[in-house]
Amino acid sequence: MKRFIMIIFLCAVSLMCAQDMRRNAAFSLFSDNKANQRGDAVTIIVLESSQATNNAETSAGRSSDLSFGFSGGVGENAFPTVDANIGSGNSFTGSGSTKTTGVVRTKISAMVDSVLANGNMLIKGSRKIVINGEEQLVNIKGIVRPSDIAADNSVLSYNISDAEISFEGSGIIDDSQKPGWLTKFFHWIF
Repeated sequence: MKRFIMIIFLCAVSLMCAQDMRRNAAFSLFSDNKANQRGDAVTIIVLESSQATNNAETSAGRSSDLSFGFSGGVGENAFPTVDANIGSGNSFTGSGSTKTTGVVRTKISAMVDSVLANGNMLIKGSRKIVINGEEQLVNIKGIVRPSDIAADNSVLSYNISDAEISFEGSGIIDDSQKPGWLTKFFHWIF
């Protein structure tokens, strides 16, 4: 009888502490919990570096000459000497150089906006930072493959396809880098 009561007691306790398998089915004891459905968060490590150089040089030239000369004489009488020269020339030299370098490093959190039919995920995220009246807004959007998401639920920015990464700023420093209205007016006229 004591054994029967003990078994019923243990069954009752185990039913109260039982886990709902439907709720925990997404979590595995053997793998990491990675973003894989709409609304999941993923950390994006933005490591962008770009460098471009372009040089152009052009040189062209043209010249033409036309000369006419006449001189002569008969006996002691000398004819006047006639000379005529016609010449033209044209020359052009041009050169140009462009060099651009940019490095961006930051971390930003994004959410899975939708899951595509092939399992890839469309992610979107933004971060707004305001320091001493200077505002920086970072936006990121793109498509991530589940295999590119690391064990710590992060993805590197160069693994995002169709990535759109924008950095926008506004404030006193941004305003001081723009030309004034008088300069804009003269540039518009000339």
